[in-house]
Amino acid sequence: MQKASDYGTAWRILRLPSITDQIFIKANRIRSIQDKGVNKVGEDIRNEFVGIINYCLIALIQQHLGEDGRLELPLAELMELYDGFADKTKALLADKNHDYGEAWREMRVSSITDIILMKILRVKQIEDNAGKTLVSEGVAANYMDMINYAVFALILLKEEEE
Repeated sequence: MQKASDYGTAWRILRLPSITDQIFIKANRIRSIQDKGVNKVGEDIRNEFVGIINYCLIALIQQHLGEDGRLELPLAELMELYDGFADKTKALLADKNHDYGEAWREMRVSSITDIILMKILRVKQIEDNAGKTLVSEGVAANYMDMINYAVFALILLKEEEE
């Protein structure tokens, strides 16, 4: 959230579908680089996974604030919301990691990218249905899953370096 010091909360102007599209852009760039094997912009895909995490946290905050029309949030309030959603997502990661036995460690980073893209498409479908689902998780659960998969990818990429 260091950019909050530079830009404030300009992202508050975005509707949730626009934030979802920002996440899509980042995930699609990762997949494009993975498929082509060439990165012409020069920014590491790690930065894109970090961007996915940040945009998902922004989406969770935006959804939480709902009808609150303030475009600027005090930094202290923003950090409390950001940290709160990060902590909640980390707890979900720990619970799922326990239940799934760290299966993600055997995954390919490219598969994680595909799963994130699939979750984005699910969120877009839910958004297109005005947030209504019959039996599926809502958008918040999908945002938290995307965060956790991005964290897994970052860990795997770091381990590949070592």
